[in-house]
Amino acid sequence: MPEESSFPATPWVTIVWDDPVNLMSYVTYVFQKYFGYSKSHSEQLMLEVHNDGKSVVSTGSREAMERDVQALHEYGLWATMERAE
Repeated sequence: MPEESSFPATPWVTIVWDDPVNLMSYVTYVFQKYFGYSKSHSEQLMLEVHNDGKSVVSTGSREAMERDVQALHEYGLWATMERAE
């Protein structure tokens, strides 16, 4: 059986972290604007960021998550990516 590392399509995730700078309404706006999420879904993700300190906001290929992290940085959010578990 092949090792897990031989599967190049292993999903990655983009994580947005809580920060003391951005307003909750702004974070919700960014999720709606960039990802096209509904207001209710965006608010749910924002509340996870606020209450839990972080939220997984997107899942996909490494390249797609790199694009998402870069875009979120351009909006001023603290975002990182990691291999999905």
